[in-house]
Amino acid sequence: MNPVDRYAELHAGFRWQVPADFNIAEACCARWARDTPQAVAIRWAHEDGRRGQCTYAELQQQAERLSAVLVAQGVQRGDRVAIVMPQRVETAVAHMAVYRLGAVAMPLSMLFGPDALAYRLEHSEARLAIVDESAIAAMLAARTTCPGLQTVLAVGAAQGQGDLDWDAALAQARPRRRAVRTSADDAAVLIYTSGTTGPPKGALIPHRALIGNLTGFVCSQNWYPHGPTPGRPAGPSDVVFWSPADWAWTGGLMDALLPTLYFGREIVAWQGRFAAEAALALMAEFGVTHSFLFPTALKAMMKAVPQPRRQYALRLQAIMSAGEAVGDAVFNWTRDELGVTLNEMFGQTEINYIVGNSAVMWPARAGSMGRPYPGHRVAVIDDDGHECPRGTAGDVAVHRRDVHGHPDPVFFLGYWRNHEATRAKYTGDMAHSWCRTGDMAVMDDDGYLWYQGRSDDMFKAAGYRIGPSEIENCLVKHPAVANAAVVPKPDAERGAVVKAYIVLAPGQVGDEGLVAALQAHVRGRLAPYEYPKEIEFIDALPMTTTGKVQRRVLRLQEEARAAARLSANSPPPASAPG
Repeated sequence: MNPVDRYAELHAGFRWQVPADFNIAEACCARWARDTPQAVAIRWAHEDGRRGQCTYAELQQQAERLSAVLVAQGVQRGDRVAIVMPQRVETAVAHMAVYRLGAVAMPLSMLFGPDALAYRLEHSEARLAIVDESAIAAMLAARTTCPGLQTVLAVGAAQGQGDLDWDAALAQARPRRRAVRTSADDAAVLIYTSGTTGPPKGALIPHRALIGNLTGFVCSQNWYPHGPTPGRPAGPSDVVFWSPADWAWTGGLMDALLPTLYFGREIVAWQGRFAAEAALALMAEFGVTHSFLFPTALKAMMKAVPQPRRQYALRLQAIMSAGEAVGDAVFNWTRDELGVTLNEMFGQTEINYIVGNSAVMWPARAGSMGRPYPGHRVAVIDDDGHECPRGTAGDVAVHRRDVHGHPDPVFFLGYWRNHEATRAKYTGDMAHSWCRTGDMAVMDDDGYLWYQGRSDDMFKAAGYRIGPSEIENCLVKHPAVANAAVVPKPDAERGAVVKAYIVLAPGQVGDEGLVAALQAHVRGRLAPYEYPKEIEFIDALPMTTTGKVQRRVLRLQEEARAAARLSANSPPPASAPG
């Protein structure tokens, strides 16, 4: 697909339209319940074989009943309500109900243990939690240290273990028809960052941020929902969205569930673990046309099913990927074997969907993060807040005002109970300033950004500045490698050497021969100083719940090992004279 480059035209003609009053539940559910009540909102599938669906009318009816239940439990405007469930209808219902009340939804991963839950529940001062069987045990354990959590509403197989049961509570509730009126600037969601650079911080997201995400969603999904030909009418059944991204984090909530519902279309909810073959089978079964697949998922699919269209009848029209640099190996496989030009995207919890590609609107470049999406003014800046020359690495930053000087609605309100961290995110006056992402990139002469890594992932080895993503991408191209992470290993002479942690592809054996082969593989493709001097094979890389590799964990492990070696080799202290 080689589109005419319409990038400059899109930016020049785009203007934000943000109403003073805006509510996510009205935009994503209530209006469709009135206009297209029988349209399917969610089709769900459980790994045990169960299947079902929920229309927009049914979604609205349940949200109205749950709103009444929450009010009866004392939930008021601005209160935080924890939602700890996987992709299921009740999760979407909970979000709509919370937004209708002007309360704040706090999605939490079902993978969190008791300590992780307790930290977030206590820090956010959550009043009520909605949880199903996937997390009820951890929730009950966490609750013992969270006196402010007054009610646990149990869902599904967890019923009978909380203070209230979902089925009985909704059946007895009188629907609360009227929703509160919210400003576009009112808080809607509290999402805790993944904590790759320190303790998790709660990013407070306003209702208007959904509007700020829409240009990126539409572009990255190849002009969703109208398909490859912009302006062509599309019915609700023409487009089906699915992503394995957990609805508890920004990628699943703001890049999948909410924008799909905003356009009144259908999303698939998968209740089960991710597996490459299962993902492809699911997309074939439900006729998925649009998806968000993070790089780790694509790498797993590429290794497990090299030629998927020989086995699965796929209808894919667009795939967006984010979270880590994709690299040309995955890019080429997606294009050649899935038949879709991958649209890589970049954003973060605080300012999501700001940079990316749109294969139908401007040419994608393999390995590039893309260009700033319409409505966002993005630059690479130095430590002093000045824009870097093209081709020079710096911090990716987004300006509070777009290229026309108008406020950009994508911005978060700030970190919960952490003004100092909020202020540190900006360079200059917060109302007219750059917001730093903490990610390093280079912008080329055509405005494409090329990812260099997290600021804290960059390191120097023998005087050379190393970005891990390029080396990792090179390693993944080798057929024996399923995934890779590169970190510095402390070295007395060179400061640090490049070390790679490798997850092997199925059937591969990690021996000295493979180590030498992988080193030669990198040495022959990248700069001599970039090949990994040491390789360690492990079963799985440490990951955040959002699918990002936690290089910090591996780096700290290397530092601890170095300290232990130094201690073991140090001579014993001299005895004090007697």
